[in-house]
Amino acid sequence: MVATATPGNLDFVSSPGADEVIGYNDERFERSTRKVDVVFHTVGGETLDRSWGILKPRGRLVTMVSTAANSTDERVKKAFFIVEPNQKQLSKLAELVEAGSIRPVVDVVVPLSQAPDAYAGHVERRGQGKVVVAVGRDVNWLSALAQEHPFALSYEALAD
Repeated sequence: MVATATPGNLDFVSSPGADEVIGYNDERFERSTRKVDVVFHTVGGETLDRSWGILKPRGRLVTMVSTAANSTDERVKKAFFIVEPNQKQLSKLAELVEAGSIRPVVDVVVPLSQAPDAYAGHVERRGQGKVVVAVGRDVNWLSALAQEHPFALSYEALAD
């Protein structure tokens, strides 16, 4: 696995098991990495164009950047991925989290009333990880859980 990050996040992205970590402020990933089977693209901009060049023949690029949905480039349209609710998949994710196979990193938990601010990026962040919007749960309970066990939040904890 190859990962890219800012210099301050190199250790963070290598901890899940990246074989190679590239500081994208210091070097261009397409010049220093080997060919890969899959690219998960989450950044946007010209990085998407540069990512095609590191794929092996028959490699796959998956992007979650919303501008890709409106692209006229057929490759980009086929690469666009959007999350849709699926109970079976969410249950499987919960199993993987509980088994420790995947570890979500939660930075901050906010109540549903702050969802617009969270989506706009106006929520105070503590560090690395995702912003979780709590629905139907005590936000203080979830925040304490996230601080005490940053990898402990699972789908079932949020769904109750």
